[in-house]
Amino acid sequence: MQEPFKQLYILHSDGIYKYIFFMVNNKELAEDLTQETFFKAFKQFQTFRNEAAIITWLKRIARNLVYDYYRKKRLIQFLPLTFKMEYQDDTQTPVELLETAEEMAVLYGALRKLKLNHRETIVLRKIEGLSVKETAQFLECTEAKVKNNTVRAIAALKKVLQEGGHDDGAFR
Repeated sequence: MQEPFKQLYILHSDGIYKYIFFMVNNKELAEDLTQETFFKAFKQFQTFRNEAAIITWLKRIARNLVYDYYRKKRLIQFLPLTFKMEYQDDTQTPVELLETAEEMAVLYGALRKLKLNHRETIVLRKIEGLSVKETAQFLECTEAKVKNNTVRAIAALKKVLQEGGHDDGAFR
């Protein structure tokens, strides 16, 4: 059992970390919650039977941990962003890296101002790249609700970006 789980961790730990990081905007907290996600998954791994849905299962564990964290702390707003460029593309010039970091900082700041369900919809649909159907399955809601939340979330994000004097071209 340890070897298959080790492979699961190797394949999916970065994706789970990125998902959590976008939700909490805090590196240390994201690392802790990622570790806790895989600990919980390890405890339940023997009973899990649907290999095709493994990433959805892991993200659902991660999502529940994020929600539990905020519920316990009674936080309505996410923690303030302390942005560091986490993922670098070796093909970019230093100027391009700086521009990307600045754009990401603006995006994180704008996302932080959105309601939790809007933030999650944008993370899943536009950042993680899930389809409407996959997002609906993950959130356990209808596809129509995902479509409506996506439209509302993008409108809210555009408004926040415009109020901050930033171009909203990335989210059309």
